[in-house]
Parts: sequence; structure tokens; C-alpha cells
Amino acid sequence: MLAARGDVSIPRILILPMRVLPLWPVSLGLSALARRILQAHPEILSRIDKYQSKGFALDITDLPFALHLDPARAAVRAWPRGAAPPADARISGTLAGFLAMLHGVEDGDTLFFSGALQIEGDMSAVLALRNALDDAELDLGAEVQRALPMLAPPLRAAIARFERLTGLPLRRPDLSEVY
Repeated sequence: MLAARGDVSIPRILILPMRVLPLWPVSLGLSALARRILQAHPEILSRIDKYQSKGFALDITDLPFALHLDPARAAVRAWPRGAAPPADARISGTLAGFLAMLHGVEDGDTLFFSGALQIEGDMSAVLALRNALDDAELDLGAEVQRALPMLAPPLRAAIARFERLTGLPLRRPDLSEVY
């Protein structure tokens, strides 16, 4: 079973190497993925409309760094915890909570009201972003496989295995598996 209500955390064995990882390759990789997603799903930017220029702090509490999302530039930058630039809105919670919401495993409102995700700042901007991502029905596993087509078969197997080992939802569940 995949994460419910964001209650799964990243295994410590995976967090330790992240503590010494330089943040610039994380930023480059996440920004490249964001650009790819926005090219494949241009409706995301049109859906967030006037909030495109807003900055979003993504405080994934079980990662040793914080993220800053700039939708207009399709940029995601990793920052040392506590050193991220000011943002118009801040969303915090576990990686499992973020992934569960992104992949439709859990409803964003449920995660918010249960306390699994916390929101500060411009609530309208967060709702616009959340609704745009919900409507796009993103699947990060599939997006990464499309970005690296030569590695798609081993990535598919690695993603499935990682999901089983950690309980983290790295892809959108097949509805036939749920019902």
C-alpha cells in the first residue's frame, strides 16, 4: 500500500547521502523536470494564471534541504534549510504527503485538514497551484521515464521497487488497481 495521509517517511539510509549532496545538481535536475512537465502540460501555467509570478517555498520536512518553486521560469531551486529566499506561499509536510497529493493518492484538502500538509502565505496562490496540478494528473515516474527514454525499462522497475520498499507514491496509481 502506498502512503496515506503523508505518514510514510524517507528511510534514513537515503537521507544521509542527501546531507552531503551539492544542491546545484538537485536544482538543475528538478528545474529540467519542471520545464519538461510544463512543456507536456502547458495548461498548468494557464490554470494558475495570475499566480505564475508567485514564489512557492516547498518545505519537505524529511529532506535535508528546502525547495523554492518559480512557476513562471519553470525553476526549482534547492536551498540549505533556513536559507531559502522569501516566498509568497509556503507549503510544508513530508515527501510522502507531497507525492500523495501530486499523484492523487490523497486529496490535498484532506492532507491539509489532517495536518499532514501546512500552508502559510497566499492561500489563493496555493489553491491555484494545487488545482492546476490536480487537473494535470501528473505522474512523476512516467515524466522521468519520458525524460530518459533509453533508461525507461530499468527506471520503471526501480520506481516500482522503490515504491514497494518505502511506501512512497512515485507514480499515479492505476485506477484498476484501486477499484
